[in-house]
Amino acid sequence: MLISEFSRRSGVSIPTIKYYVRQGLLEPGRAMTAKRFEYGERHMRRLRLVRALIGVRGLSVRAARDVVETVFQHRGDIHEMLGLVLGAHRETAAVESAGAAESAAPAAGDQEAAAEVTALLERMGWRVGENSPAREALAHALSTLRSLGAEADWRTLMPYAELAQRTAALDLDGLRGVDDPLERAERAVLLTLMLEPALLALRRLAQEGESARRHSAARESEPARQHAA
Repeated sequence: MLISEFSRRSGVSIPTIKYYVRQGLLEPGRAMTAKRFEYGERHMRRLRLVRALIGVRGLSVRAARDVVETVFQHRGDIHEMLGLVLGAHRETAAVESAGAAESAAPAAGDQEAAAEVTALLERMGWRVGENSPAREALAHALSTLRSLGAEADWRTLMPYAELAQRTAALDLDGLRGVDDPLERAERAVLLTLMLEPALLALRRLAQEGESARRHSAARESEPARQHAA
């Protein structure tokens, strides 16, 4: 397809496509003439990945280029590729940590909470990097819960961690049989980052449904008891 059709089908403007090519995020199209270039489905998939990293993940152009380039350097290492795509890598992790630091000051007791997180990881058998942004975020959340008077430690998190383990297994199952590094990275973004809002919505729906199941019967029987009285 020519760049005009590529733009129409992708929903990305021609100037933006050209900018991504200049920045090394997209491979140039196949030259047909000096000013006409042809793009294919591989360009489309790569553009979707770039847009997800920048638009959904919130990476800078430079960080997104780092991820895309390194995905191909580690095309045979799924674990490394996931770390790159999910943000536990170089500038990506630094950007996230800086953003977290700006949005909330560290709570007192974060060090104790970090020890609880380490205990949870050991209990679950999860091998996680010391500088993982998610590790720090969980410790901060745990510390905040405690400051509000909640009894929160690694034991209270265990049932949730077990649910998360099953969710992670489903995520990784979705990468089976995918050999192409670009398709694998794209699917990792779709199955994790872009699915997170849906998972949160499902939890809210489940809470409402469970509350209705537990408490609606009691509400319905209340008028009957008042009438009998």
